[in-house]
Amino acid sequence: MSAEGHEEHEQAGRSTHDEDGAGQGPRGPGATDNLLAGSSRDTVQAGTVSGGVHFHRTEATAPRHPAGTPRQLPRDVRGFVNRTAEISHLNAILTDAVGDAVVVDVCVIAGTAGAGKTALALHWAHGAKPRFPDGQLYVNLRGYDPGEPVSAHEALGRFLTALGVPPGQVPADTDSAAALFRSVLADRSMLIVLDNAASVAHVRALLPGHPGCLVLVTSRSRLSGLAIRDGAHRLTLGALPEQEAVALIRAVTAGYRPEDDAAELRELAGLCARLPLALRIAAERAASNPYLELGELIEHLRDESALWSALSSGDEPESEAVRTVFAWSYRALPPDAARLFRLLGIHPGPEFGARAVSALAAVSLRRARQLLDVLAGAHLLEQTAPDRFEFHDLLRAYATDQARTHETPDGRTEALCRVTEWYLHTARNAQEWRAAPPDRLALTPPGPSVDPQTFTDHDQAVDWCESERANLPAAVRAAELAGLDRQAWQLAAALWTTQAPSAAVAEWLAVGEVALRAARRCGDRAGEARLLECRGFAHRRLNDAQASEDAHRAALAIRRDLGDRQGEATSLNALGLVAVFRRRLHAAEEFLARAAQARRELGDAHWEAVARANLAEALLEAGRIDEAAAPLDEALELHRQAGNQRSVGNVLRMRSALLLERGDTHAALEAAEEAVEIGLALRDHAPEGFWLLYLGDAQLALGQADQALTSYHRSATIHRRLGDRSREALAWQGAGRVHHHLGRHTEATGFLSRAAATHRELDDRWREAIALDHLAHTTASPDQNHPEDAQQHRREALRLIAPYNDPRANNLRQRLTTHLTTE
Repeated sequence: MSAEGHEEHEQAGRSTHDEDGAGQGPRGPGATDNLLAGSSRDTVQAGTVSGGVHFHRTEATAPRHPAGTPRQLPRDVRGFVNRTAEISHLNAILTDAVGDAVVVDVCVIAGTAGAGKTALALHWAHGAKPRFPDGQLYVNLRGYDPGEPVSAHEALGRFLTALGVPPGQVPADTDSAAALFRSVLADRSMLIVLDNAASVAHVRALLPGHPGCLVLVTSRSRLSGLAIRDGAHRLTLGALPEQEAVALIRAVTAGYRPEDDAAELRELAGLCARLPLALRIAAERAASNPYLELGELIEHLRDESALWSALSSGDEPESEAVRTVFAWSYRALPPDAARLFRLLGIHPGPEFGARAVSALAAVSLRRARQLLDVLAGAHLLEQTAPDRFEFHDLLRAYATDQARTHETPDGRTEALCRVTEWYLHTARNAQEWRAAPPDRLALTPPGPSVDPQTFTDHDQAVDWCESERANLPAAVRAAELAGLDRQAWQLAAALWTTQAPSAAVAEWLAVGEVALRAARRCGDRAGEARLLECRGFAHRRLNDAQASEDAHRAALAIRRDLGDRQGEATSLNALGLVAVFRRRLHAAEEFLARAAQARRELGDAHWEAVARANLAEALLEAGRIDEAAAPLDEALELHRQAGNQRSVGNVLRMRSALLLERGDTHAALEAAEEAVEIGLALRDHAPEGFWLLYLGDAQLALGQADQALTSYHRSATIHRRLGDRSREALAWQGAGRVHHHLGRHTEATGFLSRAAATHRELDDRWREAIALDHLAHTTASPDQNHPEDAQQHRREALRLIAPYNDPRANNLRQRLTTHLTTE
């Protein structure tokens, strides 16, 4: 098989069985020659770029999801009546004196907190939409939130998917994602709003690379670096002019109150420091009390201001005014709404839904929705989507302060414990759809105030995992900081199997370290072993085989100490998979045979079949095809009967490789196609991306060059986002073979050279040797005519495979030697 094997992990896997990589080699004596000797010259046109290597695209290789026209701007601010001078200033940057477009790439709206930067940006952006026919992108970077800001890479992922790039094809590193973003935006005219940027570094990766797009940035900082290096235009907001501040109050209160005295409105505006955030909150309170004299409301606000001044630490007057208005509005809330407001300051993530809020506050779901409506109506929360709410960063900080002041330490911990338990048990319910039974955490029942969400199908569970992508890691960290070690490690373990498909595996590793410390502190050795196993799988995904082996050996030692036979079998299986990947095939067979035997003794037919299928993988890698056939057939039948779709797909891709080696190409294609369809249905990019390599192999063997190139291209982009450089290189290798098949030897040389270099960087001797073998065929072709280079590639390949003595390695050695002695 030209693509590496892909075994099936047991338990604690990232998805149902966490498929991961194993070995890779030619299909047998002469197979590489036959595959590369194709003479088809199908027309393939120049197309996209992936990782610096040019893929060539036919109609078949176009993106699966056509790019749409994103319209991401949040709704315009109701009753926007101010900032007329600033809007005129922004309008002026769009055209020059003769009405032609001016090339202004970046405009920064800077100003103090609460000055209305976002409101101005969005109001102007809505009016400017006709000037940007290709759409608008928006992201709140949360640069000033108490929690983690949105990273440039996460923002790029959101933008790229909105522009039609499938989530699985967003590159894993920021530089590559930024390059793809610039490529996708080429020749488009788009408006991009970057809200609440904290620094120049937060913004720079999100800038287009050509004129025609305008980036509108809001920040409390002046972001001088953007002006110096990127030619950014800057607009600084201060307090509103008095007349506009009064107009804003009148706009909010119109229809709710009789005409208020102009002098009192000016006084109210002054108490709010004429800052829009404070003005809107104050005006909303006035509108909700239509029969209360404005003078009385002002007197209350003056009292609050005096109290706040006595308690404050001498911050800027504008900040004091804003906090005064917050306090004034907060104290006017009904007691239950005020309590929820301050408890929301404890919520660990940036946004929340009613079900999580119900657990946080220990109220019914219906009451949680009512209270959220009260807070949103008072402008103390913003509703961003159906059942999704978030704070302005200043209000979050104020809510957190109120929780520290008015909730006891035990009360705060109990609230955090409830919401963490809600996330934990809901993630466990998502595991019902995304993980096999042994992967699912055994949890104690939640408390009476925690009603976890349940799911009716797989897609609903995946959607929840995506929507809570930011909240779940934040909950792990918050739980650890609060001393909730059990919840911290269990939630991280659940997150491994429920991580959003759009998330990279490296995101879990950071959370996993937090959880491992927590498990060790609470003395849960079984939990420690489980997290070590997750760490092992994660490191394998990132091509660090030694770190993966170390983690699995540590988990095995703990499980042996605990007398955990099932866990021991799981660790043996995992070590066998790492050994297959490292091409230590004798050790792999030993580990996997012991794992299968242990499962048989435990009476676990399902996991015995898994271990036997993994053992078949090792036999396939060694070239012992006939020995591998029976356990694969048995495992496939068992998994089909049990309805274990991921297991079925995993065995099908191995069966495809086996059938291809036997020359049954049509059956190999059918098996690979079914596997990829399963991967798509599961919405799990790791198996989808890897099984595409097998589909590409079968398509190429049948002469379906265009379709094979599509499969390899999709696989490369998926693995690039996942950070799996080894499998990305295998996709390049497949693309190189396609181009050789098409007689495009220059392109083939580029892909194969890149694949060989990557395998060399990863110290993967076997896969480097395979890439060099393919490269030798290409460089020896008549139009390349570099026989000395081909011979050098073969000599290097022989050196690399010297340690291997299995049938497949011996066949490759014999074939390389024959070429060296006859050419």
